[in-house]
Amino acid sequence: MNPEEPRPLQVAVMGAGAVGCYYGAMLARAGQRVTLIGRASHVQAVQAQGLRLQTAAFDEHVGLAASTDPAAAAGADLVLLAVKSNDTEAAARALRPHLRPDALVLCLQNGVDNAQRVRSLLPGQPVAAAVVYVAVAMAGPGHVRHHGRGELLIEQGPWLRWLLPAWAAAGVPAEGSDDVQSRLWAKLVINCTYNALSALGAMPYGSLVQQPGVADLMAELVAECRAVAAAEGVPLPADLDAMVRGIAQTMATQLSSTAQDLQRGRPTEIDHLNGHIVQRAAVWGVPVPANRALWLAVRLVQARAQGGLPAKTAPEGAVPSL
Repeated sequence: MNPEEPRPLQVAVMGAGAVGCYYGAMLARAGQRVTLIGRASHVQAVQAQGLRLQTAAFDEHVGLAASTDPAAAAGADLVLLAVKSNDTEAAARALRPHLRPDALVLCLQNGVDNAQRVRSLLPGQPVAAAVVYVAVAMAGPGHVRHHGRGELLIEQGPWLRWLLPAWAAAGVPAEGSDDVQSRLWAKLVINCTYNALSALGAMPYGSLVQQPGVADLMAELVAECRAVAAAEGVPLPADLDAMVRGIAQTMATQLSSTAQDLQRGRPTEIDHLNGHIVQRAAVWGVPVPANRALWLAVRLVQARAQGGLPAKTAPEGAVPSL
């Protein structure tokens, strides 16, 4: 797009779950033209009454467009990719026929390799990774509840000239960084420390850390993740331990996305969280028993919820479950 062009951004949100809806709604409140692409029940609710965005500062219905069809991304200047990491390839394939050549795909996802996976399927397309620090949850179809934070750390590129002002106007703290991969890994460590435990205990973060033995287990998880990151040659932030501890205060009422998925009987991203640590540890011969145990425990609960059947991989050309 032309960053000097004085018009609202055309924004598509591919994967209109809690994260995608929150950031899409914040942009829409600032006057950008936003279309959510998601599940039918959610889309119908948004079409009927707008998206209810409930925060500590306001509770309002935000008017924006919504569709179940990836073709709704046609003409977008900015595509917020917010599908689960399991669905990254399927989402990229579904978007491919509809993207403008200069449209930016901004990955607002858990995991450390989504942007690379998207680039491999969309050669030549501008794609940027972002680290997302926000506590949100779906409270029902067409209803997002914000529990705290909301910052974005975005990969450096020419898009920052027009993207950062758009986020600033929307009241979303955002900055560019040439250290996004390290920060994605730091967030992976946080997710590996909190997500599975929150899911298995069905507890928000603030309550979770008060349980006997949890602090020691969290320390083991962090140490294992550090060892794998070191083997991968990824430097982690010096303040990582403080970042991990701080989550329980800044997101005290947040139930992890893994917990929310299990409660809804949906596949989790555990293979891209603790499972990613287990996979990379196997390459380097690094022992990660705590991460392996949590990865397996969540997979067992997930399998039980799905009738004991293994998760299916989306076939070539399939539209992801939004």
